[in-house]
This record gives sequence, C-alpha cells and structure tokens, in this order.
Amino acid sequence: MRLTHVNVTMPREGDDAARAFYGGLLGLPEIPKPEPLRARGGLWFDAGGLDIHISVDETGAGTDRQRHFGLECGDVDMLRAVLERAGIPIDNGRPAPWQRFFVHDPFGNRIEFHEPGGLRG
Repeated sequence: MRLTHVNVTMPREGDDAARAFYGGLLGLPEIPKPEPLRARGGLWFDAGGLDIHISVDETGAGTDRQRHFGLECGDVDMLRAVLERAGIPIDNGRPAPWQRFFVHDPFGNRIEFHEPGGLRG
C-alpha cells in the first residue's frame, strides 16, 4: 500500500485563497478534478506525487491543534522566507532532530514543512 492523497477542508468560497496559497506561494500544480466530482467544489493539487485534495466543508467543524500533514522541502529556509514575506505566520513547533516549521493555510489547516530525510534519517 501507499498513501496517495490527503484531504483538508475549506469553505465554499475558498477557491481563490486555495489557489493563491497552494498554487502561488507553494508552487504546487493544480490537478483537474474528475468531471463527476466537480459539482461538489474544491480543488486538487499535486505535491510531488501525493495529491492534496481540498474539499468544501460547510459544517464549520474546524481543525484540531495538532492534526497536520507534512511536505518535504529541499530548501526549508527559502520557503520560510517566501512565506514570511507573504505575511504567513510561522510556528517552529516542538523541537525535533530535523529542520522544520509549521504554517496554517488560509482555512486553518496545519502544514509541516521539513527537510529531506529528516523523518526517517
């Protein structure tokens, strides 16, 4: 087995913010959703072979404080600088034996960016 995608949520009107964050700031290519799924709304992005599906959630259930997904990044310092210049708050998280930091997307979903090989090195 292998992990193919993660799913996070956004409000119905979140497409522009999702494209600006995931596509613009993070540089992830948008993947066209299959036609039968488009009516539900939401967007998909490719994170190096792992899809990030951003679904519409109209319940307002929100997120918990520790739930997140992690993206390996070849230049953690450069990405941190890009996000800081864009006004995205950075959270260093708890100490870990690898370089990392956390941010929240425009909808409150927590994302960890970490150096290559750190988790299993």
